[in-house]
Amino acid sequence: MSQEAVVRLGVGVQRRTLVVDGLVTSYLEAGAGEPVVLLHGGEFGAGAEVGWERTIGVLAERYRVIAPDMLGFGESAKVVDFTDGRGMRIRHIARFLALLGVESAHFVGNSMGAVNMFADITSAAPRLPMRSMVTICGGGEIQSNEHMRALYDYDATPEAMRRIVIALFHSDKYPADEEYVRRRYEASVAPGAWEALAAARFRRPGADAPPAPSSRRAYERISIPALVVEGGGDKLLPPGWAAEIAGAIALGRHAVVPEAGHCPQIEQPEVVNELLLAFLDEQSRTESESPAPVRVANASSAVAEPNRKDRT
Repeated sequence: MSQEAVVRLGVGVQRRTLVVDGLVTSYLEAGAGEPVVLLHGGEFGAGAEVGWERTIGVLAERYRVIAPDMLGFGESAKVVDFTDGRGMRIRHIARFLALLGVESAHFVGNSMGAVNMFADITSAAPRLPMRSMVTICGGGEIQSNEHMRALYDYDATPEAMRRIVIALFHSDKYPADEEYVRRRYEASVAPGAWEALAAARFRRPGADAPPAPSSRRAYERISIPALVVEGGGDKLLPPGWAAEIAGAIALGRHAVVPEAGHCPQIEQPEVVNELLLAFLDEQSRTESESPAPVRVANASSAVAEPNRKDRT
């Protein structure tokens, strides 16, 4: 791992490689204790480092943090399954964790990572060893707008990457940051990276687009504690989606992070890290304790409210 990455992630973070059923799998690992698995988003240029660089070090002070580059991203193998791409990634992460000896873990996912978690846990035969889950900006209906098109129509140019960055963040400081845009651009054009993601978006002429992920999820099947986090300034998801999904989960709660777009853990890391630690610490206590609302010190920043079945 480069010295630059060490500075961003923290000195205790290690990049490791594991071959999973013949597929090179790169991951970041830090800390000790109960495992927390971080699953990054699915936009061009995404990966464990760029998605969780402001999260790993903080969580690693109390937990063993494992953040894999999912297939097609970062330094992991660039492969595509044209019939079940999501299932391929879910099965790969499950096998990866089994090889690491992780039998139960807290999971945190952003965007695609969160959608994959929802897809697995609402399926007939879940594979991921989830003890609790935090989903960040993943699960609502993606809006059909210029920002969605920026994600799907990426042509591997720096200006197109800038449009992706505009779509992902509430603040305009990120697309104005040439170094930040460059980092994401270089990740997106690494050997095989653009091809793997672009190919996954192919469908034969005349075929219908796949249904939106949230339209086929049975959230009431989820029985583990769940925190659903929404970015208050998300350009890709409509306001209120997190409360709607959390309301369908027996042990669900939601939080809205103001002044944050589709990646609140990057844009408002202090708020999100405090939410994560409070939620994870609560789940780490004995199961006999009843869930309590998760609140951050600055109540105006974000409040995670428990689902109440007697709500009107």
